[in-house]
Amino acid sequence: MKQTLIITTREIILKNIPFVFLLLGAMYLGLSGGATESGFFATFEALFRPTNVDPPLIQTIIWKIRLPRVIIAVLVGGSLSLGGLVFQALLRNPLAEPYILGISGGAAIGGIVGILLGLSRFPGINGLAFLGSMGTLVLVVFLSTGRAVLQKDALLLAGVMVNAFCNAVIMLLVSMAQDSRLHNIIFWLMGDLSATSLTEAGYLAILVVPCFLAIFFFSHVMNLLLLGKEMALSMGVNVKMVMLVLLLISSFMVSSTVAYCGLVGFVGLVIPHLLRMVLGSDHRILVPASILGGGAYLVLCDLLARSLPQNGEMPVGVVTAMIGVPIFIILLKRSKR
Repeated sequence: MKQTLIITTREIILKNIPFVFLLLGAMYLGLSGGATESGFFATFEALFRPTNVDPPLIQTIIWKIRLPRVIIAVLVGGSLSLGGLVFQALLRNPLAEPYILGISGGAAIGGIVGILLGLSRFPGINGLAFLGSMGTLVLVVFLSTGRAVLQKDALLLAGVMVNAFCNAVIMLLVSMAQDSRLHNIIFWLMGDLSATSLTEAGYLAILVVPCFLAIFFFSHVMNLLLLGKEMALSMGVNVKMVMLVLLLISSFMVSSTVAYCGLVGFVGLVIPHLLRMVLGSDHRILVPASILGGGAYLVLCDLLARSLPQNGEMPVGVVTAMIGVPIFIILLKRSKR
């Protein structure tokens, strides 16, 4: 047993090393690119030899603007990707992910209510976002539950319906905002990573990193759930308790990211699906790979959002949607075969 554990640990590390380098490369690109090009060598100097940087403006841009934004993108991308992986494993549906099922929309409703009430980000806005995500999760499961098990088509249809309802409620709440917060709310809803600092990045890390560790702790149990509930029960797994805990952790993780940066869709659909094609279905490998791959993916999407417009920037949610929607359509067609 000990030898098996050592081999498994080595395999987890070896298979995730490429994603570590992918994430580091994406972060370096995110620090180097943008409206003000700093260049690869200037970025290296600013990070590791700041006293040699000339002009000092480059150092300020990299350390105080780009670095917090890149860290936030890593945490948000990793959270959304891991959330999609968990939902797909628990609901046994490759199309399940927080955005499509309306979980992110419910969190956005709670976040907007908190903004309109003038609450602080934590615990006020974050707490309301979590309650909103849990409310939509319960509603989706209730609408898609038959007498026995969740049906794939029913779950997807219920998620689309709830998501549409959440969008309608969001528009109602936005229409009620009559002050300068209106523009900020609309931009935030499309995925905004701009208003960040190292302090905010630290707060978000405190919220989501423990969730990463907790989900990895359950990764072996998630493998057993893929075999079916009956098989998992026969192997001593308390299926209802495990599913409840994982759904709560994932919803809290996703709602925390929504409270910080708004709606960023389809990350939880694209990354887990691509990783399963490359790495297989073992969640002990997929959980860390989803965190690393999702973080790298969102950093690169944010780089495109900052670089493509000639003036200003576009919300990162626009980029992820433009990439994710075609992939979602392809997966939907393949699931019908």
